[in-house]
Amino acid sequence: MRKIALALAALVGATVLTIPQTAQAAAAGAITFRGMTLTIPSGWRVYRDADRVKVITGRCAKPTAGYFTPKCEAFWIFGPKALKYGQEGFSPYTGRQPFYPASDVQRCPFDAGSGQVIGKAYVTGLRPVGRGHKAAFTGWNGRCVRYDNGKQTATFHQREWFLPTSKILVVDVWDDPRLAGVLAKATWS
Repeated sequence: MRKIALALAALVGATVLTIPQTAQAAAAGAITFRGMTLTIPSGWRVYRDADRVKVITGRCAKPTAGYFTPKCEAFWIFGPKALKYGQEGFSPYTGRQPFYPASDVQRCPFDAGSGQVIGKAYVTGLRPVGRGHKAAFTGWNGRCVRYDNGKQTATFHQREWFLPTSKILVVDVWDDPRLAGVLAKATWS
């Protein structure tokens, strides 16, 4: 992991992307983002903040909270402004390393008392995102490590669909089995 030590993370606090409280949940049906339209299942909730969209797919205690919010089953759609700082908050996201828009250790998706460690890719390739569009797909191995004792508490996958020409990145740390199908059926304007 190329992040500040877990012990330092507890001291410096967390830097997170947040959605303003003024963001409103959109009705289920469709999301349009930078020319890409996704038809989403009923029950999914959409929160838009300019260059970022958070789609809640299940339980979520704090839907308007930031990207690294524990216990919030969701995926994100990012545009060029977010991609500009997607490499540890300093450099642009390129797809060669996991999307990680912070320089400190962020909370685990499942447990606020653990930090996330994103390791090596377990799969790479191209995946369809609608007719005529292919995303560079990477699945990264992630694990949750306790801040207090360094013990591993869980594992997860961070899946990323990157469309560099369209400047769109979809990030999912919950392995939602429906997401790949939703992306494959995207339409473009």
